[in-house]
Amino acid sequence: MAACAAGLALSPISASAAWEPTKTVEFVVPAGTGGGADQMARMLQGVIQKHSLMKQSLVVINKSGGAGAEGFLEMKGAKDPHKIVITLSNVFTTPMATGVPFSWKDIKPVGMLALDQFVLWVNGSSPYQTTGDFVTALKEGKTQFKMGGTGSKQEDQIITAAIEQATGGKFVYVPYKGGGDVAAQLVGNHVTSTVNNPIEAVSQWRAGQLRPLCVFDHQPMPYKEPVAEGKSWSDIPTCKSGGLDVEYTMLRGIFTAKSANDEQVAYYNNLFEQVVATPEWKEFMERGAFNTTRLKGPEFEAWLTKAETTHSDLMTKAGFMAKK
Repeated sequence: MAACAAGLALSPISASAAWEPTKTVEFVVPAGTGGGADQMARMLQGVIQKHSLMKQSLVVINKSGGAGAEGFLEMKGAKDPHKIVITLSNVFTTPMATGVPFSWKDIKPVGMLALDQFVLWVNGSSPYQTTGDFVTALKEGKTQFKMGGTGSKQEDQIITAAIEQATGGKFVYVPYKGGGDVAAQLVGNHVTSTVNNPIEAVSQWRAGQLRPLCVFDHQPMPYKEPVAEGKSWSDIPTCKSGGLDVEYTMLRGIFTAKSANDEQVAYYNNLFEQVVATPEWKEFMERGAFNTTRLKGPEFEAWLTKAETTHSDLMTKAGFMAKK
């Protein structure tokens, strides 16, 4: 029975679908090549191709200009559902920070694939062994704390501002081009800390160069396979449990053109349901220590509405909102 179910999970859905693409589907990535969103999009493309889950081709196109505004505006102008986009939290932050005329309501939600985690990292030789050590020193303000991150007024800096608001401490925020650069700067002790995603710093953790203090989620990560120093992702406590009351996870979701009807949205949801059932997806989730929350329909829209309000509050308090 299990074998039969697995076979069904990987069979093409188009034969029984009420709608299916009739031409190449463009998969827009509102971020640069090599980043987390790009990696996930190309992994999805590879799985779909490997298991022949679509009759038509799926082509990844990066539209990173203006912190992703280029990609979002293209999706806003899409005339039919042969165009989908993978979103991260810049679906909220980019229009808020830049004033670009775009909202997630200008495109059609398909589903949440996962949530990306953020971990508070310090150098492996840092005196801070726990979140409590870090918070105490930050509050005391006896030394200058530098937080390395990717981009300005985006997720890393938003978390940094939230830490400042929760503790009363102050950081000098230093933006870099990508998560790899951020990890390298922390290894070199050029910054005090980072809030890199797990996949962006795992190799340095294995090498003993970096130390994870806490994860910005409401619960520890579930992955129990040892990663470094005999510890697994599940051994990293939540930041809140260590006295740092900040929670933040990043969306990895799929949207299509606003004009898409229920049958077309259902097609894409069925497609990605098959993808997440594959061993390749499960391996990708564990390697990146993702939160595997999966939402669609009214639940996904409710999550988006709440997340938009949360980002508006965080960015307003931090002074990151575009002036009107």
